[in-house]
Amino acid sequence: MSMRATVEGVTIALESLRSNKVRAFLTILGVAIGVATTTGIASIMAGVEKGISDDVAAIGAANFVVSRFDQTMVRASNTPPWEGKPKLTMAEAKTLEELPSVQSVTPVVSTGGSVRYGNKNYNNIQLIGLGPEWTTYMRGEFLQGRPFLQTEYDRSAPVAVLSSDVAEEVFAGRDAVGATVRLQGVPYRVVGVFKPKPNLFEGGEQLWAYVPATSAFKSWQVDDEWMEFWVVPAAGATQEHAMDDVTVTLRSLRKLKPAEENNFALTRQEAIAEMIGRITGAITLVMTMLSSIGLMVGGVGVVGIMLISVTERTREIGVRKALGARSGEILWQFLVEASTVTVIGALVGLAIGAGGALLLAALTPIPASVPLWAVGTALLAAALTGILFGLYPAWRAARLDPVDALRYE
Repeated sequence: MSMRATVEGVTIALESLRSNKVRAFLTILGVAIGVATTTGIASIMAGVEKGISDDVAAIGAANFVVSRFDQTMVRASNTPPWEGKPKLTMAEAKTLEELPSVQSVTPVVSTGGSVRYGNKNYNNIQLIGLGPEWTTYMRGEFLQGRPFLQTEYDRSAPVAVLSSDVAEEVFAGRDAVGATVRLQGVPYRVVGVFKPKPNLFEGGEQLWAYVPATSAFKSWQVDDEWMEFWVVPAAGATQEHAMDDVTVTLRSLRKLKPAEENNFALTRQEAIAEMIGRITGAITLVMTMLSSIGLMVGGVGVVGIMLISVTERTREIGVRKALGARSGEILWQFLVEASTVTVIGALVGLAIGAGGALLLAALTPIPASVPLWAVGTALLAAALTGILFGLYPAWRAARLDPVDALRYE
């Protein structure tokens, strides 16, 4: 069809919207809600995926975690996934660290507790016991002081590194290094204040204290049932090489026979990202299906507004046909009108969705942004909705008999 017919259809659609504001608003609303929902969810999911990628890059894509069981697997069984799997031990961590393909192995244990300084007491603090080379795994910067040393780890020294949020709460901007705080009632000397790289999954305050794992076992009732190892491959060693060496060594230490399965798990950073990606993908699919209801509601509105438009313009259609307009031209004009209405609704929905994404990015750690594919998909879906639901009214207009149309009052 000619560009003139298309422009004419768009012009008539805009005039119809202007002259029937309430009817147009209800039609556009359904499409806008559907598109805004789809765009908002797509923005959040895109932000989550980017945040995950950034976090993996910050930790180190080659690094991996050794744990008692695979925490990325979805299970339907009632059997606990750790059943039959022995806990990891400090002796195993020491053996793994001696492997040529491994730079560092950081044992990790944790418990909840409190921090007290003078007459100030703060609860709900996470107390985390780590190996001395935890800074090779975790990215961030020391605002004050230093990490604890190997010698302090070996003698279970009561030294601690506070998160920047805890230090601010307790010391209110004053120098924390050298001060003695009580962690779960036990005195610890502060040797550093650490600000971790922002993490997607730890929004808000990060309230924790890092201490040598040996000190944690000595000071508190730390449950080593869930101890894990943070492993950093050696320079020049691939992740696959390091993981193979760790697997062979642990199987040997645990005297597993060749036919027996591993009673431990190695988890790559990418595996965690892939697991979350599967979850976000499922959420996106469900929300897209739900948001399609909004498009259907808008489509029903298109049918109504276009049928009314056909009725109101019956004489006009008769005149055009009497002057030689073909049925295909009439059909095309009304389809363009219907698509124009739904595309306007899509543009409104995109504006709402994009505004929500910008607000989310400003208020949370999620770097939400509207992906280009979501914009293209929304506009295409809206146009197709207009064509699909506008097809019947357009067909009716094209089928009108010019003589009957001219007599219509």
